[in-house]
Amino acid sequence: MFQRNPSYSNPTPCNHLADYKLRYGLNGYKSIQHHLKTTPNGRTSIQNPDSKLPRCGSCDGYEGRLYICLICASISCSNHTLLHNQSENGHDLAVDVERAELYCYACSDQVYDPDFDRTVMSKHIVAAVLEKSQSAERSSKRRRFGSLDLLDLKKLKPLMSVKDQRSKSCYPLGLRGLNNLGNTCFMNSVLQVFLHTPPLSNYFLNDQHNRETCSKRPIGQLCLPCDIDRIFSAVFSGDHMPYSPAQFLYSWWQHSANLAFYEQQDAHEFFISVLDRIHEREWKSRSQDKENGDCKCIAHKAFSGQLRSDVTCMTCGFTSTTYDPCVDISLDLDAHDFSSRNIASKSTKPVDSSSKSTLSGCLDLFTRPEKLGSDQKLFCQNCQEMRSSVKQMSIRRLPLVLCLHIKRFEHSFVRRTSRKIDRYLQFPFSLDMIPYLSSSIIRNRYGNRIFASEGDEIDASSKFEIFAVVSHSGTLESGHYVTYLRLRSRWYKCDDAWITEVDEEMVRNSQCYMMFYLQKIPNYKPNEDLSCLPISPRNDAFQQIAGCC
Repeated sequence: MFQRNPSYSNPTPCNHLADYKLRYGLNGYKSIQHHLKTTPNGRTSIQNPDSKLPRCGSCDGYEGRLYICLICASISCSNHTLLHNQSENGHDLAVDVERAELYCYACSDQVYDPDFDRTVMSKHIVAAVLEKSQSAERSSKRRRFGSLDLLDLKKLKPLMSVKDQRSKSCYPLGLRGLNNLGNTCFMNSVLQVFLHTPPLSNYFLNDQHNRETCSKRPIGQLCLPCDIDRIFSAVFSGDHMPYSPAQFLYSWWQHSANLAFYEQQDAHEFFISVLDRIHEREWKSRSQDKENGDCKCIAHKAFSGQLRSDVTCMTCGFTSTTYDPCVDISLDLDAHDFSSRNIASKSTKPVDSSSKSTLSGCLDLFTRPEKLGSDQKLFCQNCQEMRSSVKQMSIRRLPLVLCLHIKRFEHSFVRRTSRKIDRYLQFPFSLDMIPYLSSSIIRNRYGNRIFASEGDEIDASSKFEIFAVVSHSGTLESGHYVTYLRLRSRWYKCDDAWITEVDEEMVRNSQCYMMFYLQKIPNYKPNEDLSCLPISPRNDAFQQIAGCC
């Protein structure tokens, strides 16, 4: 097992960044700061002083990502960054014009530097002060012309477009951008989900894990739940400026040494890794259910379910049943003409990216009986020898929060190739899981003569409502993760530091990679935000935002 270092130690930073700072110090950062433009929503970009559209110095293009060199201020598109670096010796560092993020030409990767982060954040502070000053001035004008202002507002309100409404800076409490720390969109996308998963937010915001009294703090040990608690406090503080979860990243690196480097990771693997670390820290201090051994840590209370696997001998009909815990369900993309009632081998044909799939088809495929191949014969306890068999999966117990992972990345060990499946997936916002429960699968298999048994009849609701979608755009080698959150019946796109309100149609058209559904509970609305939560026991101010409550 990986031995944890009791102190924080960052992975080796980019050598080109270290060389640049040694030669030029922070001069380039300071010069860029004068051209930073910050919006009330937390977006930061580079503004051209002469207001001209920025264009690549090599191809004169203006579409896609553009980068401005920190040394010569020339602009290059993503296709010509390496060319500029090769033609201009030592010109390694640049800034993304649209996102104001540090980028290394030589590494072809985003890099993180706390000094650059402070440069951007200081611009945020100045912008926030100016915004408050202008807001006070506008408020004073409204007091002087109150009746006229209200009358004009009533006239203009019906004429407001959807675009006008989305430009407002008043977002629900807890909706805050997360700065990209160097190819960490995989982390930011999952953290946004965690921050708005009701069981987790209730747990951390109600001081169930207090970093001030954590037993690991006095001896200087790392504690991932403490760093998660810190993020919750920062995000729900009422501050809308983007937050940098750098300490959490370093802590996660220490717990996951094999992933400690500045490269894009898989969001699903990160999701599993964080839940494992929470479980590892919490389970010792929580009592376990002595009857079934269920873990009572917050990670499993929120996401844990149980799968049932039935393997039936094709010679004598004997069925062997096993149960396995799960925190998510990984689904293959279904074929368009798939029929869940046919008992045959699951299709292994390549998926056509141009066709469509449905979530119900993926779940049908997951619970479809699968004839195991001749090289997969299993030992039959009744026949006492190896036999051909049929395997069928089902869900014995549903979790409170259902995570569905779509297998968009294919890896062939025979051909030694990997690819991404860009097929469109149609998914519902309201989901009924009854057809995929073990009790329903058994009824379909044997008819109504046999009903649920061995605890398969679950009292919990089988109906779920979606509250978050993590999507992946781009290719396997160069992709980007964003999260769509459903709060107060509205959808918000969380793209690192950028938060924007979007249409429902944009969510449906995204290349969904992970979908999160919350079990329907009486008298609870899953898409409500936590703006009206009381102040926490340790007096962290969860400030309400005018107009949001």
